[in-house]
Amino acid sequence: MDMNLLVALDALLDTHSVTRAAERLHTSAPAMSRTLAKLRRVLGDPLLVRAGRHLVPTPRALELRYEVSVLVEQGRALLTPRGGLDPAGLKRGFAVQAGDTVLTELAAPLLTAIRTRAPGVTVHFLPDTLEGTAALRDGRVDIEVGVIDHTDPETTVQRVLGDRVVGVAAPDHPLVTDRVTVAAFASAAHLSISRLGRARGPIDDRLALHGRTRRVVATVPNLTTALLAVRAGDLICPAPAALSASTLAALGLCAFKIPLPLPEVIIGMAWHPRNTADSGHRWLRELIRTVLNSAVDGADPDPDPDPGH
Repeated sequence: MDMNLLVALDALLDTHSVTRAAERLHTSAPAMSRTLAKLRRVLGDPLLVRAGRHLVPTPRALELRYEVSVLVEQGRALLTPRGGLDPAGLKRGFAVQAGDTVLTELAAPLLTAIRTRAPGVTVHFLPDTLEGTAALRDGRVDIEVGVIDHTDPETTVQRVLGDRVVGVAAPDHPLVTDRVTVAAFASAAHLSISRLGRARGPIDDRLALHGRTRRVVATVPNLTTALLAVRAGDLICPAPAALSASTLAALGLCAFKIPLPLPEVIIGMAWHPRNTADSGHRWLRELIRTVLNSAVDGADPDPDPDPGH
């Protein structure tokens, strides 16, 4: 059965008139007469029969009238675009896979905003050890936030912000207290941050252009571990300037300009396309974007303690 016939049947049973039903559905009377004939064949009942100059419903038509009306109304409601979301009434859980690079700046302000605006929402932060594409596709992760280093036709990826790379050291380190030169930077004891244990990266490529190399004394899997190690000794490590600013302040660490042109740290957000139009999912995406950009906008634009450098 063509489900569009339900709409025509609803109009016919409500108006008891081929002409008025046709006007309601913006079609012609002959077309509506053909539709009524089709309905009679499908349902095995005349539905509307002539009584003088009018049509009257059969017992079967009266039996169908209420249920058909409800079905048509439910169908219209299902296909009608929803109005604006009221976060205060949202009751839902979200799984957010956040990289260590962004989690320290994202978690606290995001949870504060959610508790204020949408107290019925629960967020489950997951480590970035899951394979992003598969987890998003399978529904284990709703949103991935961080350095998105994988692409897939099934995944929607959007840039959230770009952050610059700075060096991090203890307050009494020579790279904080003295002039930072390429030679001084290269000769320091470096920590490399890599989940895969890779010591070489863009810093080494830029140093090579100056004919220099650096000594990477260790690799660590995440930024938090690197910052704690730097705090305990004379090591240095790279970090995103804005996204690590509050953590550096809390740990008593200092940032310095790396005297090399390094690529931006691109922070992105990824999700499965099935969630693109979902109002609750869209609300959380926009909130995450706002929180992260606020962190960048509020960060010190120049970490160098000496403007003359």
